[in-house]
Amino acid sequence: MKISLIRHGKSKQIENNRLTSQEFQDWVKKYDISGVFEENNHPKETLEKVAAVNLLVTSNLKRSIESASLLHQQKRIISDALFREAELPFLSVKCRVKLSPANWAILLRCLWYSGFARQCESLANARQRAKRAAIHLVKYAEEYHSVALVGHGIFNRLIAEELRKAGWKSNRKTSSRHWACTTYSFCT
Repeated sequence: MKISLIRHGKSKQIENNRLTSQEFQDWVKKYDISGVFEENNHPKETLEKVAAVNLLVTSNLKRSIESASLLHQQKRIISDALFREAELPFLSVKCRVKLSPANWAILLRCLWYSGFARQCESLANARQRAKRAAIHLVKYAEEYHSVALVGHGIFNRLIAEELRKAGWKSNRKTSSRHWACTTYSFCT
């Protein structure tokens, strides 16, 4: 049995202006409804893994669904909100500081890992959801023998932790690069 975790492609939401925390909330909403760029080349390993699996699974976010379709248009795809990215918290105070979207994401993700989860799922709850997601993927792997999740950077890492706890092995760490693929195999 094999489970591959793949991060979605590069989002079409490329606006990179410096933003206030309130403006960044709007940027995240646009990011969540944006698709991904079609690319001429995808990593060979990712294409091979997707071609070899019997089932593709995605989150219900557009960038995940579009990425799976771009990788292989003929595969059966199951989309499920269970596999959505772990959300970023938001600052409720008006902040005049302006940062790039990447810097807001880093700052807010650090705060999230430190326990700050205003208006979003906490790290503890995201880990519980990742455990449920890993169980679903294992069930799919048992039924289909091989499955690939086209998901999201942080949530794929949380799922990978759960798979490792359950005895699944990988040759390398889960990557957050776009289109990166990590495969887990069950060893008896």
